[in-house]
Amino acid sequence: MNSHTDPARPIAVDVYRARRARVLAALRESGGGVAILPTAPEVLRNRDADYPFRHDSYFYYLTGFTEPEATLVLDADAKNGQSSILFCREKNAERETWDGFRYGPEGARDAFGFDAAFPIDALDEHMPRLIADAPALHYALGTSAELDENVRRWLSAVRAQGRNGVRAPSRAQHLLPLLDEMRVIKDAHETAIMRRAASISAEAHRRAMHACRPGMREYELEAELLYTFRRHGAQAPAYGSIVATGANACVLHYPAGNAIIQEGDLILIDAACELDGYASDITRTFPASGRFTAAQRELYDIVLAAQTAAVDATRAGASFDAPHQAALRVLSQGLLDTGIVDQQKFATVDDVIAQRAYLPFYMHRTGHWIGMDVHDAGDYRDAGGPLDGEGARPWRTLEAGMALTVEPGLYVRPADGVPERYWNIGIRIEDDAIVTPAGCELITREVPVGADEIEALMRSPDTNRP
Repeated sequence: MNSHTDPARPIAVDVYRARRARVLAALRESGGGVAILPTAPEVLRNRDADYPFRHDSYFYYLTGFTEPEATLVLDADAKNGQSSILFCREKNAERETWDGFRYGPEGARDAFGFDAAFPIDALDEHMPRLIADAPALHYALGTSAELDENVRRWLSAVRAQGRNGVRAPSRAQHLLPLLDEMRVIKDAHETAIMRRAASISAEAHRRAMHACRPGMREYELEAELLYTFRRHGAQAPAYGSIVATGANACVLHYPAGNAIIQEGDLILIDAACELDGYASDITRTFPASGRFTAAQRELYDIVLAAQTAAVDATRAGASFDAPHQAALRVLSQGLLDTGIVDQQKFATVDDVIAQRAYLPFYMHRTGHWIGMDVHDAGDYRDAGGPLDGEGARPWRTLEAGMALTVEPGLYVRPADGVPERYWNIGIRIEDDAIVTPAGCELITREVPVGADEIEALMRSPDTNRP
């Protein structure tokens, strides 16, 4: 069942048409050919119930079409003007009674601006004709056994016509790197949706802070988040919500469970919504009782200072690695200052970093791309750059319009040599940033980040409750 299709939903036809035109132009520059891009398959959950359908991000990026059982074909060498072709489900009054509205080929063609559209059941009939005499096929090589098998079948059908002078494509090209490079720079349409998703997610975090009380269970806070997402029109969480109390916050991907929130606990919430195909990603850490203990505040301020340093390093022209290195220096100094890392063994921050003494307490990087996927498409290194002594390419340079998270953290488990007052404290602070020429815009700061502001919010009345 596809719950995302809404015939009344505004469609950014010109945006999707322009993206398809860019792909077609790139195909022509590389020698032409036909690109094939199916949406995601429906997946059985159990018995006769499917998981909620979620379109393929690449497919959606070029179409805006959210129904299952659909394939986009782009023909860079089309002689009949039909360069952009959608295959989708036909109208079916009986199935629409059960599952909801379908555009059908004609409706989808008109609504989404395709040159042509055909029933998905006719895909095998049309594909040999479309790829015959094409110089190349462009698709997601090796990502889907079903697609690979379909391509083999279509190629066999073309080769069977060889005696009639029909030729099969002579090369296959991986399509996704081209789309990755398009997706890594966000346009105005995308950033507008991402800002709205960020705003909804920020309100959800504020609501959870207001609702939090010792004695609650983690899943009760998760319910506050999910309610707020849906109340404001987001289709789903962008990822499985992390709601972790106490020591659970030291587990990076801890799912919201049934642990009881205790007086004095810190709560780490890493949760955000997906809106109209775009993810947001926010993490906040706050005290269950509304006030940080001295040890919690000490580590929290270190992580916040690390995030501030990383944000300051996030700007066009900087290396993707620059925010991480900036955060790492602040965190490493904090680990030395608190005695969590032994000052007798590591005299300087450079020693801590060189010997990776921070790793037991900070084991992830400071950010990742964000967009249609919470860990969005795009290379982190310059594919054309020279290899260094370890065989790695240089980090790519940030450009205006890129979107990434900034999320340092500290996770202190009980261990010999670690001061006990810091045990079982897990802290992460995460915001979403859009790179600008002069710096970056944080689009998730409608939820407070300073310790004093968090404490003040938790003491204030919740004006967002209906």
